[in-house]
Formats: sequence, structure tokens, C-alpha cells
Amino acid sequence: MNIKSLITTGIIALMPQMIMAQGNSSFSQYKAKRQYKFDNYKEQRRKEFEEYRRKRNEEFASFIRNKWGNFASKPVTPKPKDETVPPIVIPKDNIPPINPNPKPISFEDVTPAPKPKPQPEPIKPIEEVPITTVQPSVSFRFFGTTDKARFDKKNCIRLSSLEENSIADAWLAMSEETYTNLIHDCLSLRKKYELCDWAYLMMLRNVAEIIYGKTTNEAVLLTAYLYCQSGYQMRLAIDGQKLCLLIASRHHIFEKPYYEIDGAKYYPFLHDGESMNNRVQICTASFPKEKSMSLLVPAAQKFAINYNGERLIKSERYPNVAATVKINQNLMSFYNTYPTSMLDNNIMTRWAMYANTPLALDVAKQLYPQLKSLISGKTQLDAVNILLNWVQTGFMYEYDDKVWGGDRAFFAEESLYYPYCDCEDRTILFTRLVRDLLGLKCILIFYPGHLAAAVCFTNSVDGDYIQLNGRKYIVSDPTYIGAPVGLTMPNMDNQLAKVILLQ
Repeated sequence: MNIKSLITTGIIALMPQMIMAQGNSSFSQYKAKRQYKFDNYKEQRRKEFEEYRRKRNEEFASFIRNKWGNFASKPVTPKPKDETVPPIVIPKDNIPPINPNPKPISFEDVTPAPKPKPQPEPIKPIEEVPITTVQPSVSFRFFGTTDKARFDKKNCIRLSSLEENSIADAWLAMSEETYTNLIHDCLSLRKKYELCDWAYLMMLRNVAEIIYGKTTNEAVLLTAYLYCQSGYQMRLAIDGQKLCLLIASRHHIFEKPYYEIDGAKYYPFLHDGESMNNRVQICTASFPKEKSMSLLVPAAQKFAINYNGERLIKSERYPNVAATVKINQNLMSFYNTYPTSMLDNNIMTRWAMYANTPLALDVAKQLYPQLKSLISGKTQLDAVNILLNWVQTGFMYEYDDKVWGGDRAFFAEESLYYPYCDCEDRTILFTRLVRDLLGLKCILIFYPGHLAAAVCFTNSVDGDYIQLNGRKYIVSDPTYIGAPVGLTMPNMDNQLAKVILLQ
């Protein structure tokens, strides 16, 4: 074969690879062009969002310069105080007979379960500002949880005074792109830790105080700015030489003064020990699409874990029914800040908020396998009786006035943590266990001075019951100590009772 033939043959042999290489190159170029177009589109969209948000903040700043008025705070609403009904203990050998007895409850006395609404969102999505170099960040802690958010402290602003123009100028400075990634990261952390509105607000304050210092006017303004840009409804107030943040809430918060503006209630967001004067100056400007805060806790909060000791909880009637549990002190710290409230001026909604809060994931992981093994293979009635007696006899009863100096309802984990609990705390824990472990519907029954529960079984169970929507809910009282399912505590007047539905 001559040289020409060899060359021709080699070229033909290499053609598939050459074509493939050319194809790969063309595909790579196509991908690069597509990526370039997408990046350009994304950047253009980000700039449009930023421009829209900047204009809204310019408008808001112009209102800050002008829209202020003098307001007097409304009086504090004390927590409703009922007479306290002491627990009753049934001797083991003297349990009354259980018969199918209906307990009349009118439908007007039924409180529906409060339903969580979607959390507020920014007026436009907060897109990251692309940074070619590593952007500085600030590290902070909230409820024992350490994280960070991007912010360069060289972009800090200082308020020259608390005059309206000074506050408006500072607001405009914060609305520059140098603060955008800080907002973006805070919102990402809200999602990461599944923070409810109250936990998110507390986190924002910690972020602002790491940047500007605790209780400074600049820290208050940054908290207000981050909160507002996240979609929440707030107002700024001037109390002498102090700038204050007022938060709008769907809930009526007990034992907190508030200011009423355009029909909405605004509560001062202060540190413990701080207070505001009765009459202050408030900026009445509203931000587009702002939404009030909710105090519902629709998801388990994912704070860092910090255990301190383990607790053994045992049933008296069923000696083998015992479980150990450790409780996250960071969660307890959060619950200690939680303001007690009601929705729609209905005190009954208060207990539903606590009862509908999901159990912490780490507590469920510890406790539920132990309890499931103890009720495995049991009938629904036997399983509920086991859980009922475990709650009735595994905890020490004490009045809130004696322990806390006033009424205080517990989230389920708090009853597992603190040495004492009362009727409402036991009922909240019991209904949480029955719903999670057995999948049975529960309701709360409020008698003046007492809170009990009732369980909807899927098979026939005798006992005192409440008929709702064609279903029987069998009375189960965690404070009628030793009483099995189906018995109502003596002297409970069903004519005065009210039902609270649970999720």
C-alpha cells in the first residue's frame, strides 16, 4: 500500500472520533451558550427584583420622614384566671362502673382548631448578589444554635439622631445591595431550622445585635428592616432617645401593652426588663404586602441539641410501663420566651396552640419507640388506658400559681422536662401522644377551672362521651388519677363545658 493509501485509510479510520469530538465541542458550546443566557436572565431578573424593592424602600423612607403620630398604649390584658380544680385520685380497688353516658355539648360551644397560614414572604424573591470574592460573614447564636450570615461590617450605618430624616436615611442605606445577602441568608435559615414566626424574629434580633450591639438603636432598626423585608408587618416608634420595634400580631397577647393603629394591634418587641412609656411617637407608614406575625408553631423547631440529664417516667397501674427521655434545654429556652395569647378573642384557642404544636423530633425519636413497644399488640382501648395512666401517675401535680406565680400552659416537652405539671399540661401531652402513636382523633374539654380530653375510637368503647359530627369522643381525663377511659371527674358540669377541636 502506498503512502497516499495509508493516509487515506488512516483518515477514514479516524473520522468517527473526529466527528464525535466535533459533536462534543458543539454540544459544549451549546451548553455554554445556554448557561450564559440563563445566567444573564437570572442576573437581569435579580436586578429587576432589587430595583422594585429599592423603589418600595425609597417610598417607605419618604413616609418615615413624614408619617408620624402620637399614640397612647392600650391597657394590658391579664390572662383569664379560673378557679382551680384539684386532682382526684381513685383508689385502685374502687373504680366506678363504666357505662355509655352521653355528655351534652352544644355546637356553639365548640372551638375549631386554629389553622396555620403560610409564613410572610418578601414582596419580591430575595436573590443572592453574586460576589467574586469571599464575602465576610457574621456568626451568631440563637437558642444555643450557632450559624452565620453574610455581611461586611464596613457597611454598618450609624444613626446621627432619632429625627425622622436620620432614620429615613439609615433605612435607605440598609436597602442597598450590601444588605441583600444578609436578608437572603436569614430567610434561608428560617427554612433550614423550620422557624416559626416568633423564633425567626428572635433570631433576627440576635443577628442585628451581633452587628450593632445589644439594645442599640441601630440594632433595633436593622431588626425592623430585616423583619420588614421578610414580609412581616411592623412599625417604628420613638420613645425619648430610644428607637423601638412594634410587631403586628394575629393574636391578642396577654400581659403585654399594645398600640392600636388602623385597627391592628402592635406590640413592643423588647428585652426582658425593658419598657415603653404610655405615649410615644409612631411611624404609621405601611410596607407593601406586609403580613402580621402568627404565634402558632406549625413545625418542630430544629435548634441545636443540649441535653442535661435523663428522666424516668413510670406508670403506677402498669409497672412495666416506663420510659426515659432527655429534653433539649435550647428548646426550653425558646419556650420560656413564648408569649401566651389567644385568637379571635377566644381564650379556648390558647390551649389548641400548645396541643397542636408537633413534638420535637429528638424527643419523638427517644420516647415513641419505647411507648410503641409497650402498647404494641394491644387493643385501642388498652393502649389508650396505658398512655392515660402513664400521664396520670408518672408526673407530680402542682398548681401554676405555686410554681410559676401565675397561670402558664406547657408545650408537651415542657411537661416531660419540669418536675410539676397541672391538668392543662397533662391533657396537652396526653392528646399529643394518642394522636401520634395511635392516629386517633382527640378533643379538649374545658370545664371552668379544669381541662380534660376525649378520644375518638374507631371501634365501640363504653363510657362517658361527647357526640360531635356523628362521632363519639370518649372522655379520658389525665388528672382524674387512676380513672380509666370513659369516666368524667366528679362535679364537672357539662352544661358549662366547651369543646376545643385539635388537628
